[in-house]
Amino acid sequence: MSGKLGEIEARIGATHQLEAVVGAMRGIAAARSHDAHARLAGIRACAAAAGAAIGDVLAFSPSGAPTGTMKEDDERAEVRIVIGAEQGFVGGLNDRIAEAALRLPRGLPGHCLLVGTRLVSACAERGLVKAWSAPMAAHPAAVPHLASRVSDALYARLADGAHATRVTVTHALPGESRLRIAQRTLIPFDFARFHVTPRALPPLVNVPPVRLLARLVELYVSLELCEALMLAFAAENEARVRAMLAARTNVQARLASLSQQYRAMRQDEITAEIVELTTGRQAARRAMD
Repeated sequence: MSGKLGEIEARIGATHQLEAVVGAMRGIAAARSHDAHARLAGIRACAAAAGAAIGDVLAFSPSGAPTGTMKEDDERAEVRIVIGAEQGFVGGLNDRIAEAALRLPRGLPGHCLLVGTRLVSACAERGLVKAWSAPMAAHPAAVPHLASRVSDALYARLADGAHATRVTVTHALPGESRLRIAQRTLIPFDFARFHVTPRALPPLVNVPPVRLLARLVELYVSLELCEALMLAFAAENEARVRAMLAARTNVQARLASLSQQYRAMRQDEITAEIVELTTGRQAARRAMD
């Protein structure tokens, strides 16, 4: 076997190993995405319970909820929570989310809380200054803890005088053939979405209704953040599955090309050997004659 033929054979072996790595990464990403989707039901059930409790408090203490809407002149700052990917091989996911993070209302200063190491890098390349950042969760079970960290950072920033009248969360959505970016407003809190059922007797509570409502709202916002993080985690892994599928297609095309080169070169070597043997035999016969 010639040196060039051995080189092609080595490249085919390396490409097969790469195909195995791509397949393993695709399988891990698909499993993590499936796990994230399975946990969404529990998060939404908790949010539904918190929403029902908010509706109960509003039923016997409607004065505890602000009814006015925020006016344009009242806007002083926006805190934007932007959730991206922690690891690579997700296509243009982080670039799309970083571009969405730059679309702040004109004249409105922004305070960005960024989640995801790769997203932080993408935002830094675009000149977006972060106020706070954290790595994205490595697995779905870590998402609730990360949601608590983001909530603490948000409320700490509001308490430190950020003077924000709007808080939004921006993240990718899973379950789509193409990438979609969602933006949800957390503050001002929309009390109108909760069903209020009048009661003859108010429920028994141990804290003042206003304080209870504030705690329930804080809990509901944390659950909304938890859901957004879980959706972003699922979207990141689904993007990685799509990237690995594309990589597998490229690897298979590369394998087909290398195999064709190997067969052609091997055939050329066999042909050369036959010609050499035939020529040598004819020369030997002429020498004997």
